[in-house]
Amino acid sequence: MTLSLEEKQAIVAEVAEIAAKSHSAVCAEYSGLSSNQMNSLRKEARSGGVYLRVVKNTLARLAVKGTEYEGMAEVIKGPMILAFSQEEPGAAARIFKAFIKDNNKLVVKALGVGGQVLGPDALERLASLPTKDQAISILMSCMQAPITKLAQTLNEIPSKLVRTVAAVGEQKQAAG
Repeated sequence: MTLSLEEKQAIVAEVAEIAAKSHSAVCAEYSGLSSNQMNSLRKEARSGGVYLRVVKNTLARLAVKGTEYEGMAEVIKGPMILAFSQEEPGAAARIFKAFIKDNNKLVVKALGVGGQVLGPDALERLASLPTKDQAISILMSCMQAPITKLAQTLNEIPSKLVRTVAAVGEQKQAAG
């Protein structure tokens, strides 16, 4: 199906807008996947807050031009699918990592995060980033630790005094 110039411009504008708002991107080759497998991947992406799109290579290169994912344009060759994490940096990488376990025909070509383009070997690292809730939990436990330690230390003073008085009392009873 041939796209008109207006349709092509709309696709480029849509993908460029999503790319500008995204935290990270994954570019993967999907040749050999069935339509059911692609639908499954799309379903997982929707539920994970990931924008997933198959775009013609020329349009994809134009869309990422001027964004922090511009370096990914070099690897956009062949049947490619672009995924942009909109809610948290590791979302797209986690979805692709989980999908690859069951479908080895999906081949990650590049990842983009923080203005850097990373190779496919960085998928594991990006997928292991904590979610927003996990990061907040880690931060809160770090903030709470000094207060908890202070409370335990302050509580130890009267406890030690009570133990000392009890030991002196037992010693006097044993002696007298």
